Amino acid sequence: MNQSEIDAYKQTLGRYLPHEAVDSVFNFMEHHRVQLHITKQRKSKLGDYRWPQPRHPYHEISINGDLNRYLFLWVLLHEMAHLNCHIRYNNQAKPHGHEWQEEYRQLILAYVNCFPTETTAIIKQYCRSIPLHHPLLTLIESSLRRYNPGYSQEEERLTLDDLMPGMEFCIAGQSQMRFVANEKRRTRWKCKNLVDGKEYLVRGSAEVEIIQS
Repeated sequence: MNQSEIDAYKQTLGRYLPHEAVDSVFNFMEHHRVQLHITKQRKSKLGDYRWPQPRHPYHEISINGDLNRYLFLWVLLHEMAHLNCHIRYNNQAKPHGHEWQEEYRQLILAYVNCFPTETTAIIKQYCRSIPLHHPLLTLIESSLRRYNPGYSQEEERLTLDDLMPGMEFCIAGQSQMRFVANEKRRTRWKCKNLVDGKEYLVRGSAEVEIIQS
C-alpha cells in the first residue's frame, strides 16, 4: 500500500472503530494480509472468518456494518482470534475451544482500554481465567449495546439474576445503597450491604446497576 491507500484504509476503519484501536487493527490486517468486509445487517451472525483457500488466498473477516464502534471492535476481536487460532493450530483446535478462548482473551486484554471505562472492570473479570465466563459475556454485550444510536434504557434492564456471585451493585435509582451479591437462593439473593455490613435477601428480578471497581 502507498501512503494515500493507507490513509484511506485507516479513515474507513475510523468510521467503525474506536479511535484508539485504528492503528493497531490496521497493523494486524496488513501483517496478516486480511481482506476485511463490512457488510449489511445479517440476522444470523454479526461477523465471520474464512481462512485462505485456493479460491480466496487471503484471510477474510466480515463484520456487520450496523454495529456501534464498541460492538464492532468486540466482534472483530472474536474473528481475529479465529485467525490467530488458525495460524497457530492449523485447524487442529475446536472453533471455540480452549485454544481459541485463550487467543480471544489475549486480544481483548490488549484492546481493553479501547472500550468504555464503565465496562472495563467487567471485561477484565470476563478474561480472568479460561474457560471464559459466559454469563459475563451476556452482561458485556448488553452494556456495549447501550452505545447504539437511539438506545433507550427501557430496551434492556439489568437484573440481579444477570450478575455473578461477588459482583457489586446498587438497586437501580438508589446509588447510596451498595451491595455485593453473595449467594442465590431460589428466587432471591443473599446480599451484603457494603455500607452497614448487614445481610439482606434481595429478589433476583430487582433492577440493578453495577458498581465499577
